Amino acid sequence: MKDLMGLINLHESDDLLRELTRCRPLAVIPFAGRYRLIDFILSDLINSGITNVGILSAGNSRSLMDHIRSGKEWDLARKRDGLFMLPSLHADSVQGAFPSDLADFFSNLDYIKSSRQRYVILAGSRLVCNINFEAVYRFHLEKKADITVLYKEYGEAGARCLTNATMIETNDDGRVVDMEIWPVNPRSNKLSMEMYLLDRQLLIDLIDAGMSRGGTNVARDCFIKNLANLRMYGFPFTGYLARIHSIGSYYNHSMELLNPEVWQELFFAHGSIYTKVKDEAPVKYQQDASVRRSLVANGSVIAGKVENSILFRGVKVHKDAQVINSIIMQKGEIGPGAVLKNVICDKDVKITAGKKLKGELNHPIVIEKGTVI
Repeated sequence: MKDLMGLINLHESDDLLRELTRCRPLAVIPFAGRYRLIDFILSDLINSGITNVGILSAGNSRSLMDHIRSGKEWDLARKRDGLFMLPSLHADSVQGAFPSDLADFFSNLDYIKSSRQRYVILAGSRLVCNINFEAVYRFHLEKKADITVLYKEYGEAGARCLTNATMIETNDDGRVVDMEIWPVNPRSNKLSMEMYLLDRQLLIDLIDAGMSRGGTNVARDCFIKNLANLRMYGFPFTGYLARIHSIGSYYNHSMELLNPEVWQELFFAHGSIYTKVKDEAPVKYQQDASVRRSLVANGSVIAGKVENSILFRGVKVHKDAQVINSIIMQKGEIGPGAVLKNVICDKDVKITAGKKLKGELNHPIVIEKGTVI
């Protein structure tokens, strides 16, 4: 695996998550009590033995830089290889509806050219899973593929969650014969995980050719337009996959983590998931506290009732307050007697005494960062 490098592309559509991405990139949305979305792909790469990782940023990346820092939590603070932040040409712009990432790949081509590894794992951050890329690498070599794309096959029920997805179709040999970006009516049930393995020099050639022909998007202008010329194969992924593309999917996948089997697979199937370390005291449960089927991170103080919920670090739930089917992010405070049901509170939200907020399971209320109600 020393012959592989990682390239994380943060040009991802966040139109359906604007309540949570207005002040941060999609990659650093808090998830699972103490993690950020980007922690999962970074940990997957490190657990696979990949030690050269570039992050292609998009838009405002201050909170991303604050979270990643030197990369030491992922063992990427190294003298040789390690973590590389690749700036966007449009650092002040807001992420658009359709990712225009090709120009930023082109402007950072020197980093890709100077890397020592022969192969590249290209991935985003919104597909959350625990995967070891060694099997993908072996598959790529056995098939003598130009590009290997990872996909997850869904049944009829899962097909409801494929908004703004990239779909692929494969033949009996596993070769990709069609690829669609954001189809309204997908003709396939194979969801592209937007993770690709390909030769580093091939990626350089495709980026160069795509730019010279006026292209704007890597998947569309480099991969799809060359589908007939390239040996592209699909690698089926059968583990747990959370695709965070809307408020509804964020809420539903968060609630799935209350299932111990999902939690165990996502965090331990192929190695641990790492995140930024913060030293805080354990959770303090006061005399009247009642907590059932919930994740509660350290630094929290619970005096009220918490049920089917996820509480991040440093959350306070005062006496007689109720938090049900809700997500409370860092340093949230739920005042005495307040009642929250089916609510997502972003970081630093304060709900004052006696307030009652109720959303629906299929349409939770989102309280934006720093709001006081």
